Amino acid sequence: MSALALTAGAVSATTPVASAAPAPAPTGNALAGKTVFLDPGHQGSAAGRDLNAQVPDGRGGKKDCQTSGATGVNGAREHTVNWDIGQLVKAGLESQGARVVLSRPDDTGWGGCIDERADAASRSGAAVAVSLHADSTTAGADASKKGFHMIVPSLPVPDATVNRVQGDEGRKASETMRDAFVKAGFPAANYAGVDNGLQTRSDIAAVNLTKVPAVFVEMGNLSNPQEAAALSGKDGQLKYAMAITDGILNYVRGAATTPADPPAATGAAPGATASPTSTTPEPTDGEQGLEIVIPFVQQLLATEDPAEVVQLLLGEGQDVSAQVLKAMLTIVYGLFDGDLPVG
Repeated sequence: MSALALTAGAVSATTPVASAAPAPAPTGNALAGKTVFLDPGHQGSAAGRDLNAQVPDGRGGKKDCQTSGATGVNGAREHTVNWDIGQLVKAGLESQGARVVLSRPDDTGWGGCIDERADAASRSGAAVAVSLHADSTTAGADASKKGFHMIVPSLPVPDATVNRVQGDEGRKASETMRDAFVKAGFPAANYAGVDNGLQTRSDIAAVNLTKVPAVFVEMGNLSNPQEAAALSGKDGQLKYAMAITDGILNYVRGAATTPADPPAATGAAPGATASPTSTTPEPTDGEQGLEIVIPFVQQLLATEDPAEVVQLLLGEGQDVSAQVLKAMLTIVYGLFDGDLPVG
């Protein structure tokens, strides 16, 4: 079982946010009043359901209800990677006042079929729905293929509302997340026709069915030994979680302050992208990007004294980035039965 899963609570896809363990008290208000739907993709078991049951794919066809996801070349299970990183993202978002709704309650129980998760995201009223995944290109090692990508839907999508939302705000949210990954130092995928960190597909139910802006993140390739190690290691997971949280912060704050552009034309080229600055607001006073602390991640995790960690973070000031990282490190230190003294 995932160690992170033992230290943080979750909610069902149809339940308002109410964790088994109390959510950390918000220390910032960058996301106050905002809801984020977070879907750690796949799940650990069938939990008595039929994973092969056929459900709508959003294009008039059918797909398997759910799967347990890929297995990394190092044995890491995708569903656990998604869950662990999702818990860190949840902590970071809640530190900024967000209401976080999770698609599944833990890494073993039932989280719903793919269409049920999309419906839960739509009903949540979230500013953005983010689905976390880790790709796999082969059953064995594949060191030549690496990098992240965001999956965006081929347009038009049959449902008019989904087509409008995903063609406009969903695309902006995906581009903003792409920019956050690049800023954090992650390379865009060099395979599967990925263009500038984006891959256009018609077969992903999460983006074909969701009626709030949706971001489908393939964080890296579990077949690549280096990326598999990063996706399953605590220092790598923290870096991924920080990039994802940064992307959500930038999109949600930008969506609240930037007038929406006209909906994207259905005939737009799949590789076309908006300007990276179109959805990312400039940092306000005291709020610097999360990238300022990413170089400190390995140093912090190598520090055995939690009080020393706090001092290092305080040296960065009480901005959004420090608050988010402290919230995430509280969970990481919980793995070792340690307490991170945040005052």
